[in-house]
Amino acid sequence: MILKSLSLINYKNFTSKAFEFDAKINCFVGNNGVGKTNILDAIYHLSFGKSYFNPVTSQNINHDADFFVIDGVYNKSDREEKVVVSAKKGQKKVIKRNAKVYERFADHIGFLPLVIISPADRDLITEGSDTRRKFIDGVISQSDKKYLSNLLSYTKVISQRNALLKYFLANNTFDQDTLNVYNDQLITYGNPIFEKRAAFLTQFEPIFQEQYAAISGGTEKVSLTYQSTLHDMPFEHALTNALQKDRMLQYTSVGIHKDDLVFEIDGHPIKKFGSQGQQKTYLIALKLAQFDFIKKESGVSPILLLDDIFDKLDENRVTHIIQLVNTHNFGQLFISDTHPERTEEVVKKIHQTYELFHLNNQA
Repeated sequence: MILKSLSLINYKNFTSKAFEFDAKINCFVGNNGVGKTNILDAIYHLSFGKSYFNPVTSQNINHDADFFVIDGVYNKSDREEKVVVSAKKGQKKVIKRNAKVYERFADHIGFLPLVIISPADRDLITEGSDTRRKFIDGVISQSDKKYLSNLLSYTKVISQRNALLKYFLANNTFDQDTLNVYNDQLITYGNPIFEKRAAFLTQFEPIFQEQYAAISGGTEKVSLTYQSTLHDMPFEHALTNALQKDRMLQYTSVGIHKDDLVFEIDGHPIKKFGSQGQQKTYLIALKLAQFDFIKKESGVSPILLLDDIFDKLDENRVTHIIQLVNTHNFGQLFISDTHPERTEEVVKKIHQTYELFHLNNQA
């Protein structure tokens, strides 16, 4: 799968910009603030219908405009596919594939598989469990429509159950039968999600270990563990045990929406005991493992976006990453960096065709 061309109108700092891409490697170079990351985000937007960096649609519209349009032309399975994402202030975002509007954004997820590696990934380590759940859900959803459907349904039921708990307290009432309706739905959608996550981690963890060892030279021992209440007891029992707590808190305190991934290095939390370089290596290994997993599941090499990849990594680890990419059947690669000479020197080592785009403040 190849992104052949990209057109931006009123997207972030760009009023109007168009690109024709190389089938292998494309590099965006220039000073900070010229929009290198915004171009990568536009490519991400075409795959997922949203920004990687700012989920508030209106804030992705150029300050001097009231709408944006992102237009991408792809070659996939020997067919040309045109995807357009557009948004206007005060209106619902629209995604079109070959001029046909998607009724549900979820139907588009997985059609254009993509993996991004960015300094913003550090949120996976520093932020709460919801960020790590989004990671695992994002990986699985790109190749499993049923999983995504269950996830959307589960999220909706959680919202309804929480609203009911609030109603009970506000009106000093309680109805177990009504609550059971939502409990049954949570179990129906939640159990398959838990089972899929557990099976995914069993498959994913060895790939991650392999990637980390390749980048780091095998000098550290890392682990990736799936944490869930459902490991310890059936969902039904967990809901029963937490009933009084839920009534007091007015929200559902147990379930797969509380699951987490535990990141460790040498048996300790990487958040506290990992250096910046180790943390970044951990995150890059996660994302390269994500690339491998999606490629295996979908049969398509995802587009790979490397945003400021050389930040905070020593030269030895950068060399390892480039060697990995060089030996990988990686498809199409997009890189952003502030140093044109460094970027060109690195991509030349891959012995593939490439294009260098020099950006300035004139958008």
